[in-house]
Amino acid sequence: MSTSRTAPDETPKAAPDETQKPGDRDLDAAGSRLSTAPGEDAPTTPSFGVVGWARWFWRQLTSMRVALLLLLLLSLAAIPGSLIPQTGIDALQVDDFRERHERLSQVYDALGLFNVYSSVWFSAIYILLFVSLIGCIVPRTWQFVGQLRGRPPGAPRRLTRLPAYTTWRTETAPELVHQHALAALRKRRFRVHATGGSVAAEKGYLREAGNLVFHIALIVMLIAFAWGQLFRYEGNKLILEGDGFANTITQYDDFKSGNLFDQDELDAFSFHLKDFRGTYEPTGPNRGTPRTYEAHVTYSVGAYGEEKPATIKVNKPLEIDGTKVYLVSHGYAPVVTVRDGKGNIVKDREAVALLPLDGNVTSSGAIKVMDGYRNAKGEREQLGFQAFFLPTYGGKGSTMLSTFPALINPMLALNAYHGDLGVDAGLLQNIYQLDKTKLKEFKDSDGELFKRQLMPGETMTLPDGAGSVTFEGVKEWAGFQMAQQPGSGWALAGSVAAILGLAGSLFVQRRRVWVRAVRGADGITVVEMAGLGRSESAKVPEELGDLAAVLYERAPAAPDDDTPASPDPDSHAVSAEGAEQQ
Repeated sequence: MSTSRTAPDETPKAAPDETQKPGDRDLDAAGSRLSTAPGEDAPTTPSFGVVGWARWFWRQLTSMRVALLLLLLLSLAAIPGSLIPQTGIDALQVDDFRERHERLSQVYDALGLFNVYSSVWFSAIYILLFVSLIGCIVPRTWQFVGQLRGRPPGAPRRLTRLPAYTTWRTETAPELVHQHALAALRKRRFRVHATGGSVAAEKGYLREAGNLVFHIALIVMLIAFAWGQLFRYEGNKLILEGDGFANTITQYDDFKSGNLFDQDELDAFSFHLKDFRGTYEPTGPNRGTPRTYEAHVTYSVGAYGEEKPATIKVNKPLEIDGTKVYLVSHGYAPVVTVRDGKGNIVKDREAVALLPLDGNVTSSGAIKVMDGYRNAKGEREQLGFQAFFLPTYGGKGSTMLSTFPALINPMLALNAYHGDLGVDAGLLQNIYQLDKTKLKEFKDSDGELFKRQLMPGETMTLPDGAGSVTFEGVKEWAGFQMAQQPGSGWALAGSVAAILGLAGSLFVQRRRVWVRAVRGADGITVVEMAGLGRSESAKVPEELGDLAAVLYERAPAAPDDDTPASPDPDSHAVSAEGAEQQ
């Protein structure tokens, strides 16, 4: 028994013409429909008229080449959304960019680069890709279903022309050889049937199924992404220990939603932050790294729902009716009491949240006294304090940076101002920054800005009897993000299906095997086996060799005989060059 391997012939897709030999046409039929990929028609000029141009445009749009081009364009179109600030993500950053780059911002506005994912041109690429994928998949699916319901084509007349081929002579009857071949191929999960004096078998349909699954998964992911962007919402809220939150639009510090989201669809729930617990590595190379980082809350669903305890951790959100509550940040809020020039309390033990600046939670912000304050002369004024807070102060003479994120040696540094905070103009203002346009500095005895460093329980007395500020203690706060992203489950399923489908299309090979047993003129049966795959691969000859070995055991070679057999209708002799007698 021998296996001869020749270079695989390319399978022509055009209809056979009169110049083709019968064997060539036969081989074309045997290798046909190994793929569901649509055939590439020769470029033709569309006939004039609306219908002709519409057909031409549809054929171009639904070609795989255009689908890949649109997928590339979609990837390139998403790049500006990552490099340029987006209005839907951070409007303040967009405003800052416009102030720094006035002319460039006009160009970006004209091109819609501040709203890439909702721009007309991005939506056009997205929709065209969606239509193109559907136009590709529907006909391929029907073709694949037809292949599953059909049978492998009969054996070509000349099996020696196939890339994997072997033959031997045996005394076993042809009918018995065919029965053994059917059993061996079925055992290896080939689809088989006997036809025309031979056995035809096919395997590897998972490759084409993988192609279709991959493209269908892309459509599922596109739909899930679009659905999620249109109906999503997310908002952030900073909550002090002891305070709560109700899921209404007015409660959010900032809120973003999709174009089709209705605010009336917000899930009805509320929760209360009991306390935040954070512990950190005290020593070693990971000093300051959080060991525990969790918020203990009680929550209720609906207006009269029962309160339930819960613990929210990083990457372990609290899920309530489809809305996920994430723990995203943490910081400190110094508690201060402010008195006016006559000793009257104008801010009573109020916790003021400050924003972290580094990993050790060095924090900064502003303390504003907007109402009720009168200076030493009895005149109405407003107070502003630029605040820096260090949870672990290194001591006198050290830098104004915390040395550890936990509350070990807290210190509050204040710079004092008085005048007009600018809040009465009705304009939006950052609560963590001071607008010093209409503020005056308090001066110390040296004529410099009046500032002090306070430890818990200490008081800073303002110059000229203007009042005082007492550092009462520290509260902790936690930042939460409430988000609802519909379609995320479908997107995940589509991603997994796309990976599995792609793996099937890459690692599974569609192939066919034929077995022919014909009794020669001398009464000896000539067995021929051949295999054909979609592309040149060592797997087809190896698999054919294994199958031939199994069949050879059941139909062993006949004793050496110098008389050649001629099973081929065209008197094609199986010579020693094409077969080795065993």
